[in-house]
Amino acid sequence: MNLSEKPTGFVTMPQGTVAYWRVGTPGRAPVVCLHGGPGLPHSYLEPLARLGADREVIFYDQAGCGESGRRSPEPSWSIPYFVEELRGVVAALGLEEFHLFGNSWGGWLALEYALAAPPAAPVSLLLNSSPPSVASWISGVRELRARLPQDVVRAMDEHERAGTVHSREYRDALAVFNRRHMCRVRPWPAPLKAALGGFGDEVYAALWGTSEFGPVTGALADWDVTPRLPEIRVPTLVTCGRHDEAAPEHMAVLADGIAGARFRVFDDSSHMAFLEEPDAFIAELSAFLADVEARRR
Repeated sequence: MNLSEKPTGFVTMPQGTVAYWRVGTPGRAPVVCLHGGPGLPHSYLEPLARLGADREVIFYDQAGCGESGRRSPEPSWSIPYFVEELRGVVAALGLEEFHLFGNSWGGWLALEYALAAPPAAPVSLLLNSSPPSVASWISGVRELRARLPQDVVRAMDEHERAGTVHSREYRDALAVFNRRHMCRVRPWPAPLKAALGGFGDEVYAALWGTSEFGPVTGALADWDVTPRLPEIRVPTLVTCGRHDEAAPEHMAVLADGIAGARFRVFDDSSHMAFLEEPDAFIAELSAFLADVEARRR
């Protein structure tokens, strides 16, 4: 399945239209997939379409990226904004029972949606590479950054001080980090390249800021869901990569905070295990979904 194909349709929201894709075979409860970024369109999640042998898999591009438009920043871009957007997609597609997958920022959005007690609540959460707080994310990426070659760290430091993070030298230095801790596949898979081509810089700036390593100046600056994790009452699968920028020790805090959550670390992966170890990743998710649904019968 090529998720760069035209959308299945669009959901009309008060703030604009949201593009969505439905793949797979209707049957069991569908999986709704939330992309990361913020602002990285859905296409890099393409391996998840393999879950569609006996269910639909649903993707959409969040406001400000991909096929859902590249508007100027919305003053209202915030966690509640994107929770409401997800609620609108679920309602428009008539979903009553569904599993909710989120990668990185998408996992944070999945948690916030579940905690908002929506009319249509997910029957399970699949949280991939989404630590429970911005502080833990920043701690993890800064520790990994410090282990890079000294010339790479020096280039990053100099350009961040100068405010020139869009320079070629900074991008080259960032690429060293990303090849170790975002996606270790060489060359990067086509779905990831396609997603990067539709990246929403404005929504990234509005929610996060200018640098992956902080300081976080956007709406997510103080985000921390750790105290509320005991409120999550649905079956939850937590996953990450051994080399993940969302460090396994921080992901363990997420898993430990949710009663009964399963935790799996993929040893040959970083931030995108579904691209780096797709067979093992899909097998893990498939087994979890089958177990959840067997218990619901």
